[in-house]
Amino acid sequence: MKKLTCQKQKAITILEVLITLVLLAVGLLGVAGLQVTGIKFTHNANLRYQAMLQAVDMADRMRANQAGVTTGAYDNLSGTGTNPNCVANRCSARQMAQTDRFEWNTANLRLLPQGAGTVVRNGNFYVITIGWLEKEGFGAADSQQQVQMRVEP
Repeated sequence: MKKLTCQKQKAITILEVLITLVLLAVGLLGVAGLQVTGIKFTHNANLRYQAMLQAVDMADRMRANQAGVTTGAYDNLSGTGTNPNCVANRCSARQMAQTDRFEWNTANLRLLPQGAGTVVRNGNFYVITIGWLEKEGFGAADSQQQVQMRVEP
């Protein structure tokens, strides 16, 4: 009678290779999805940071033009308006406020997607609001975002 001996497997079968490749592909797709999500969140955080910087910029402009604040030139600002060109010409406090509005909202449009800012007086305080359009991606509707800052110049 012959004795049966078990031989160790010496080669990897095609089926094992295919299963390994499928698992590796699924893992790499997951890593790529995480990377895309991370990039999206980083971009949106950068937009929020830019909006906050713009709100601080307007607060600084108001503090630099106390005469304009006192006369109510900053009470309700929105849009870009016209630029009285206070760099080349001597301007009043109200004209300086118009220049601030023009430069500020022009920068909002340049730095943020559909960026726009408003300044509204609320008692002794001013509320500075910056809005922009945030891309959601992958067929989802874009969302309107905003930051607000309450300032006492």
